[in-house]
Amino acid sequence: MSERRHGEYKVPGGKLVAVDLGVVDDRLVDVQVSGDFFLDPDEALPVIDRALGGVPIAAGVSELAARIDADLARAGAEGILGVPVTMVGFDAHAVAIAVRRALGLSTGWQDHTFTYLDPGVLDPAEHAALDEVLARELAAGRRGPTFRFWEWQNPAVVIGSFQSLRNEVDAEAAERYGVQVVRRVSGGGAMFMEAGNCITFSLVVPATLVDGMSYEASYAFLDEWVLTALGRVGVQAHYAGLNDIASPAGKIAGAAQKRFVGGAVLHHVTMAYDIDADKMLQVLRIGREKLSDKGTKSANKRVDPVRSQTHLPRADVMSSFLATFRELYRVQDGTLTDAELAEATELARTKFLSPEWTARVP
Repeated sequence: MSERRHGEYKVPGGKLVAVDLGVVDDRLVDVQVSGDFFLDPDEALPVIDRALGGVPIAAGVSELAARIDADLARAGAEGILGVPVTMVGFDAHAVAIAVRRALGLSTGWQDHTFTYLDPGVLDPAEHAALDEVLARELAAGRRGPTFRFWEWQNPAVVIGSFQSLRNEVDAEAAERYGVQVVRRVSGGGAMFMEAGNCITFSLVVPATLVDGMSYEASYAFLDEWVLTALGRVGVQAHYAGLNDIASPAGKIAGAAQKRFVGGAVLHHVTMAYDIDADKMLQVLRIGREKLSDKGTKSANKRVDPVRSQTHLPRADVMSSFLATFRELYRVQDGTLTDAELAEATELARTKFLSPEWTARVP
């Protein structure tokens, strides 16, 4: 008789899926799926359970989900179910993630303790470098998951890993305003960052936390807590597109990700707080296009959503965010090691401040 194993997965914006199962000879046995989801007809549930029986424990999320979908389709075609299957609040993919969690191959938020780091004021290039250092440290097993905010003084434009430097940044305007250009390791769009004008945070998590999720699903999953945090400061926010967070007043934030060999995921978010939009649109070329194709004449109508919607100082918003993160997850305070800080400083010098990296996509 095998020991029973239990796994759960809460679908972002959906329902909870739970799976109890046994393992014999490295295969799933006696699988039982449950949860607060909606499923019709009732007879579909044992079909899902049986579909997972005998599957190798090494099966990935896609393989598990495909087995469930195939067996449900077969049962429908053979007239066993009588009516088409309706799954509300979950799907075969969600069941597969719950199975992987039961096997310890996929993890949830509560399986981890996050270290909150406050490295203080750093150059934007050092922040970009530190993100990479912390991700590689996690992948190497020398550090656990971390959460931190960015603080900086000198203005910068941080562009995505694959963006064209000349298409994104007006070099003359950047030089005129003393704006540094930094290319980060993650994809996504450009961020105009002056001290105090935005809120940026970084999460470094193990890949098991987003096991089997598409990039789109993992963005929503890793940012779900942010919607709660925004709600607590009076902003009713929602997901918009692949990697944006918006409110009725417009876009608030954009997220970006990088997945590292070895099993680490870097996820960072920049949120507009009080941006000098006129200066931003002189420095960023694409920003002008985004306004022009929307017929927007005043850039200031598209800025400072967090400040204008919360009427709170930036520090108070960040403090509330951190309190929400601490309330939802297990968090301990920590510090950077001297070696990590030294590595980030050197990496900033040799990579993130180098013309070769910054202009790698001219």
